[in-house]
Amino acid sequence: MSPVRDDYRRSQLAIGALFFVLGFQYATWVSRVPALKAELGLGEARIGLLLMTCGIGAAVSFPLVAVLMRRLGSRLLSVLSALALGVILLALSVVPDYPVTLLVLFCDGVAVGCLNVAMNAQGAALEARFERATMSRLHATFSAGSLLAALLASAVNAFTGTLAVHFGLAAALLAAVVAAARPGLLADEPQQTAAEEEKKDRRGFVLPAVATLWMGLAMVFGTVTEGAMNDWSALYLKDVVHAGAGLAPLGIAVVSVMMVCARIFADGWRTRFGDGRIVRTGSLLAGLGLALALLVGGVLPTLLGFACVGLGVAAVTPCVYVAAARRGADALSLVAAMGTTGLLAGPAVIGFVAGATSLVWGMAAVATSAALVSLCATRITWPSTGARDTPTREAPATT
Repeated sequence: MSPVRDDYRRSQLAIGALFFVLGFQYATWVSRVPALKAELGLGEARIGLLLMTCGIGAAVSFPLVAVLMRRLGSRLLSVLSALALGVILLALSVVPDYPVTLLVLFCDGVAVGCLNVAMNAQGAALEARFERATMSRLHATFSAGSLLAALLASAVNAFTGTLAVHFGLAAALLAAVVAAARPGLLADEPQQTAAEEEKKDRRGFVLPAVATLWMGLAMVFGTVTEGAMNDWSALYLKDVVHAGAGLAPLGIAVVSVMMVCARIFADGWRTRFGDGRIVRTGSLLAGLGLALALLVGGVLPTLLGFACVGLGVAAVTPCVYVAAARRGADALSLVAAMGTTGLLAGPAVIGFVAGATSLVWGMAAVATSAALVSLCATRITWPSTGARDTPTREAPATT
């Protein structure tokens, strides 16, 4: 291998490890929610608030993340936030009561927000430095982390139900992965001088650029689609399509498998067809495929429609993150926060629509959300690498 190829592979593996860490940590504590519920004596409503608190922490972390990205850079911030996620697992294993658990999970959301922005900034920098599409594969490692966390939880539960043992092992594994990954992370570009930073501070709050808002909206609609499918697909198969108990969970499985497979191959598609075309075509496929499935009905057409969603939206978040990173840390932080908000609020909004009408109309709203991603994509200036969309002049990197 050439030195350049070696450097690329080393950095790709290191940055992929960050995505792995995020997926692993989240799936680890979520898999033990029943144990937390039993130990703290919680009801369903309090469990729902726990899950929401983590999302709220991630959603409101935008101002802090933007400052930390400017002061620390993506390399240091990613390492610190990844280590913090391991410490949070240890804290969750010894929480004494419900209020402390809420506080710990709020901090978990903030750490997730920091790592999410920092690792995507690293991924975008990797693409720019080596002029190779890789973001989709990096996002696929998030799912790999979630899968390994589920397997570890199952293995530990076979021997002991103690949270301290499980979370201690998980935290040790996270620390080892971060330590191995740190040398391969990319150094940050030179930061603003003190005079430039002071000048920026004097300007006070600056409204995001229109282009950044279009990216944020695309991320919102994309994560609404993704989150709603995870939360509502099984119920739709059971209550509307009348699938059997063994078939109903296949909705989530079909969407997840298609997303992972698509993300493995999506970087090649991005290089060949361009980010903009992939996002526009994919989101239209997701919206139209799901809409046709709702009209036709039946288990097989529904599963095919769900597969279209997984295939179509798989590359949306990687492509939007790359476009946002090119506009600077503030833009990336805002887009990431808007995406988290969509992922948090989307399933609830679909539930409100379904409650006021029916679950069919709720899923129709999901199809509409996917189609709206394509509309937003027409207003975004996409990066040009390889054989991507026709290059356009990049807007100034401001928010």
